[in-house]
Amino acid sequence: DELIIAIGINAEKKYMFSLKERMTFISEAFKDEPKVKIMTYEGLTIDFCKKVNATYILRGLRNPGDFEFEKAIAHTNRKLSDIETVFLLTASGKSFISSSIVRDVIRNGGDYSVLVPNTVKLS
Repeated sequence: DELIIAIGINAEKKYMFSLKERMTFISEAFKDEPKVKIMTYEGLTIDFCKKVNATYILRGLRNPGDFEFEKAIAHTNRKLSDIETVFLLTASGKSFISSSIVRDVIRNGGDYSVLVPNTVKLS
């Protein structure tokens, strides 16, 4: 078995970091984990899953709002495919962290290092 960390490419979103930077951050964080692969995709997540023969989607949940949003996506994915979604709860000490909060801290010169993996280093 292996775990694929799939980075979706969405032309509608404005990212703080380039795709290459994001892949580097993640690759470095998992460099000692041979069963972890980092890949990118465009389009529907379930289409990517079918392409790589994935049978499960693993998603993290921080709060009840995340659950409601992710539940709707999981039901849709189940309706469109045989791919099941598995949810993991975030550790309570990290449940407040979101990408928008991290971006705000970075933009305002705050100490972001306590909010992200050690591999995230800004130049």
